[in-house]
Amino acid sequence: MTSFMFEVDAVITWVDGADPVHRAKRERHLALAQADVVAQARAPLHDNGTNPHRWLCSDELNYCVRSIANNAPWVRRIWIVTDKQTPEIMQLPPEIAAKISIVDHSEIFAGHDDALPTFNSLSIETMLWRIPGLAEHFLYLNDDVFLTAPVTRSDFFAGDGPVLRGQWADHSDLVACGARRDDASMLNHYNQINAAQMIGYTADQVFESAHVVHPMQRSVMAQLFDTYRDAFIANASFRFRDAGQFLPQSLHNHACLADGSAAILDTRDYLHVAVGAVDAWSADDVRGYLCGREWDAIKFICVNDLPEVERSFPDARLWIEEAISRSGAV
Repeated sequence: MTSFMFEVDAVITWVDGADPVHRAKRERHLALAQADVVAQARAPLHDNGTNPHRWLCSDELNYCVRSIANNAPWVRRIWIVTDKQTPEIMQLPPEIAAKISIVDHSEIFAGHDDALPTFNSLSIETMLWRIPGLAEHFLYLNDDVFLTAPVTRSDFFAGDGPVLRGQWADHSDLVACGARRDDASMLNHYNQINAAQMIGYTADQVFESAHVVHPMQRSVMAQLFDTYRDAFIANASFRFRDAGQFLPQSLHNHACLADGSAAILDTRDYLHVAVGAVDAWSADDVRGYLCGREWDAIKFICVNDLPEVERSFPDARLWIEEAISRSGAV
């Protein structure tokens, strides 16, 4: 029988884009980057990496932390990676608050300080594994991903390797059509293609990771860093997202698939709510889903751009609150 007694940490990336210091710093470096594009006659910065919505903060961090506390109390420590900002998290029980550690970008970019400041989640994800004291097994979550049901270690790790959520995809058409690299909705696909190709997969055989919780191993990322050191350093150097970057968690997943340590979940236990998807739903549809049988199988939910979702569903926060609190009282 496989033992799951090993420690597991959670890592959340967060930024408050409305913070005046952060905003001024971002605008200054964005202007410098755009001037450099003109001076060097390079391709324009990618819309997906410069849209102000990318840095909006709408209490997602509160929902994320509370969902972990409520549904994964066995998590050893919750690391919040940010940029010289202290997030305001609603009152939590002392035993949960004691689990939280704030990590500044300078800690994970130590020795590569010339890449800072960065406003690029891909660059930050490239260095997450360097958090001092991070457990070997950890869960990476964007702050818009919430746990909506009790989970165990076995939901994320099979033996010593990760349990992956997503599907195999043929993206050879994207490689053949370079013009689509400028499409904001396609950036993640190109970043995953780049990651797969580094491990030896071709564009017609890419495991496309779902936008949910990513189980990862620190030693896998450390080994990949040693193998692809120049690529890692280059990836971390982009201050804003770029189609030439690789998605670090996708690189991790393809490496684990290649060595046989990863398992692919054959059922869907997550829900991704994006503006384009929810526009076709009515409020009754959402309520029916939350109360229906389908919801019983959902363990994770990702809500992209909460303010935009609220324009379609004014009570979105109420059903998020209901979702993350289904099992307990945090």
